[in-house]
Amino acid sequence: MSCIVEHYDICVVGAGHAGCEAALAASRLGLNTMLFTISIDSIALMPCNPNIGGTSKGHLVREIDALGGEMAKNIDKTFLQSKMLNRSKGPAVHSLRAQADKAAYSTEMRKTLQSQERLTIKQAEVAEIMADEKNGTYVITGVKTVSGGTYHAKAVILCTGTYLKARCLTGEMVSHTGPNGLLAANYLSDSLKSYGVEIFRFKTGTPARIDKNSIDFSKMKEQFGDEKVVPFSFTTNPDDVQIDQVSCWLTYTNEKTHEIIKRNLDRSPLFAGIIEGTGPRYCPSIEDKVVKFADKDRHQVFIEPEGLLTNEMYVGGMSSSLPEDVQYQMYRTVPGLEHAKIVRNAYAIEYDCINPNQLDPTLEFKNIKGLFCGGQFNGSSGYEEAACQGLIAGINASMYIKGKEPLVLDRSEAYIGVLIDDLVTKENNEPYRMMTSRAEYRLILRQDNADLRLSEKGYEVGLLPKERYDWVLEKKKMIAVEMERVSKVMIGANKKVQDFLLSCGSIPLNTGTSLAELIRRPELTYEALLPIDENRPDLPEEVREQVNINIKYDGYITRQMKQVEQFKKLEKKKLSKDMDYDDIYGLRIEAAQKLNKIKPVSIGQASRISGVSPADISVILIYLEQRKYRKEGK
Repeated sequence: MSCIVEHYDICVVGAGHAGCEAALAASRLGLNTMLFTISIDSIALMPCNPNIGGTSKGHLVREIDALGGEMAKNIDKTFLQSKMLNRSKGPAVHSLRAQADKAAYSTEMRKTLQSQERLTIKQAEVAEIMADEKNGTYVITGVKTVSGGTYHAKAVILCTGTYLKARCLTGEMVSHTGPNGLLAANYLSDSLKSYGVEIFRFKTGTPARIDKNSIDFSKMKEQFGDEKVVPFSFTTNPDDVQIDQVSCWLTYTNEKTHEIIKRNLDRSPLFAGIIEGTGPRYCPSIEDKVVKFADKDRHQVFIEPEGLLTNEMYVGGMSSSLPEDVQYQMYRTVPGLEHAKIVRNAYAIEYDCINPNQLDPTLEFKNIKGLFCGGQFNGSSGYEEAACQGLIAGINASMYIKGKEPLVLDRSEAYIGVLIDDLVTKENNEPYRMMTSRAEYRLILRQDNADLRLSEKGYEVGLLPKERYDWVLEKKKMIAVEMERVSKVMIGANKKVQDFLLSCGSIPLNTGTSLAELIRRPELTYEALLPIDENRPDLPEEVREQVNINIKYDGYITRQMKQVEQFKKLEKKKLSKDMDYDDIYGLRIEAAQKLNKIKPVSIGQASRISGVSPADISVILIYLEQRKYRKEGK
């Protein structure tokens, strides 16, 4: 066995999307960081879908960028096609999605990691966490590898993805490996259990990859990218992402496809009882869809390229764990795939993860000081969800070592805040996926204003350079000045204006009005009014966009800001971690049990715990007032 002994400030276990962000954040904040990975070649691997972003997920990527993370920059360098989703709807649900060149994405992220100061990468499997017990609480001291190497650290961040005791299932064939046939990590789960960590068993899946040369694209509908590409990163020059884009393709399953699946359900490990783990409700396998939506005679199938230097095409919408022979049968019923050749079979993967209720909002274990974690290990799904958790874990592990205040984003500040709050507060019985509907304040948490919302925090933490933060402050100033100007510029009801309004399909004026009032009309925008706004200053596009949105949705935004004020009041009412809720008279037994388990940090968090009613919150508030009254000696 190895007798290697080394010392670092932080050890990061896993080099997927969470691990990459965690390691970069920690090293950029000045801490000597060791990043462990099962395989150097799997850094920032995309074992499932070949894209970054999408509905609500694009918000997360923009927020990662605003805080000083890397994902947005990396996809801007390596995308094949880009689309702004939901353009026909309001700005709150606009979200970027880009097809990635999977190999290029991984290579580019690896280059970034390898060139980062104070960051060391090691190909090794971590088998144990090491911790000392102090006053009934464990304090992390480092990790040990399977080979026996000891790596002392002041903090450890676990970003193990889907590798812990992983097994892949394709029909009756079960292989005890991680994704893409990589080695599983078979020892760390037992080490965590020895420290009292509660482990869940979850599963996810992926569709087959099909040889491009065996596909008849003439039977499919071509899907193009946006004519003008919008970058993910606020620092990317828009001119640099105007590239020749690669097409995707749309086709559909049919009744014949569904019949083959139904006929072979007994051979699916999902329905045969072989799979133990719980899968994601919002990303079901094709078997799930056919069973649960029996009334539907077809489902969408997106054929997406995996990269410029490979012929592999991803069959989006047809994840499966059916046997190989059945996969051939069902895929070949889909128009355009009649002669499909499978390069990689579809499979389901089961893995160990934790119950995230064991974590504080900082993503640190409540009972193991210095042990942080992020990504699918926390019971979430998706590259973007993983990356944002890794970033927060990396920041907070660094703050923990430096003795500084942690970064905790609340639900009114960021989608990241919503995601983490949901994980650590609510009961999660399946892999968690971010959705716009989960964010109560989504009108102010738009992807277009992520830099305005979060750059200050990124700068204060130390990840955002001063020049970038100074630009955000200048941008805020320009937006405010221009909004003030258009509210005061009056437009008369002269012939030029009336003719212009008629040409835009807008009602002519009866009397003069402000530019701001015209912008509020559904058919008009700030940009469209340029011909009648004679003294308009020359402003950057991103400023003009904010002016338009803020004026057009002013009433809704003002209303939501008032809701946020009420929310903040409850978040400011802090609760002690030492509080024993069994001692509170009038609190229901179920509520006391849930509160003692989760130990919420505020009344706001307590109110979001499943099983805690508004009446229970009232009881706690009365208890706090009485205790305050007694302490003051009144």
